[in-house]
Amino acid sequence: MPCLFTLIALSAPRLVVVVLWLFTQWFHGLFKLALWPVLGFLFLPTTLLWYTAVQHWFDGRWTLWPIVGLVIALSIDVSPARHGRRHRSD
Repeated sequence: MPCLFTLIALSAPRLVVVVLWLFTQWFHGLFKLALWPVLGFLFLPTTLLWYTAVQHWFDGRWTLWPIVGLVIALSIDVSPARHGRRHRSD
């Protein structure tokens, strides 16, 4: 089940954020200002999910693997391939 959830999170991170927000307490108490999760939802949803995962699973400690995960999440969020590939006509 966690592997399925991970695959869904990578393919549709905004959907996962909404489901977590509505049906769990995953985001409860992590942000002092409600603006940060909203901005994360709009601009960097995979990074938002990874940040909250580090807060829950690694107790908020930013060691090597959480930082590696953050770099991967940021690269997924800002990757031009995320928006679909355009076919070039020659």
